[in-house]
Amino acid sequence: MRNKSEKFIELANKRVNRAIDDIRLIGNLSNRNNYEYSPEQVSKIFQELQSELTQAKVRFTETKRSGKQVFMLDGPKRS
Repeated sequence: MRNKSEKFIELANKRVNRAIDDIRLIGNLSNRNNYEYSPEQVSKIFQELQSELTQAKVRFTETKRSGKQVFMLDGPKRS
């Protein structure tokens, strides 16, 4: 049976690599030949990503957990 540290490392590697891949896919949205977007939309995307990163970082030092948010360009929705 794996210990908690080994499980953390395994899951962290998988999840961080998946997040990196998804961030790269978000970067692909910058192609103006395929997509049309406003500076406000881009700003909202990166504000939301930064907010989630900040919240994830805080969770490593705090025990409180806030409600999960689902990102929508017209505003985050609580689930």
